[in-house]
Amino acid sequence: MEKLERIIEWTKLKIRIELSLNRNVYFHEREIWWVNLGANVGFEQDGKNKNFERPVLILRKFGPNIFWGLPLSSKEKGGRFYYSISYKNKNYSILLTQLKGISNKRLIRKLRRISKSQFKEVRNKIKDLL
Repeated sequence: MEKLERIIEWTKLKIRIELSLNRNVYFHEREIWWVNLGANVGFEQDGKNKNFERPVLILRKFGPNIFWGLPLSSKEKGGRFYYSISYKNKNYSILLTQLKGISNKRLIRKLRRISKSQFKEVRNKIKDLL
């Protein structure tokens, strides 16, 4: 699908998400969720597939409706802008430069929770970037 078609499809889905009834989605820091991340601009991380979804680590919760999230990639990446984790014998990279404020309306389903030690390392890497 070309970029313009994806933007149009994302816009339709975003309208459905925005108009959906508020549902009680309970989420916590350290959790990784599938999130309707969208078709974004430039080098911002896009969601994949028809739901424009991508796994996202919940870094900081700001009440029941909003959080800072960090998208994940299934492509292994190294360097100070990434943090590697494994899940079900597969490696993922947390994209530290893609920190984003996200509404709970975008949450689709919870995948897992990372360990406290991994979470502490991610937070420290974010602090170092700031």
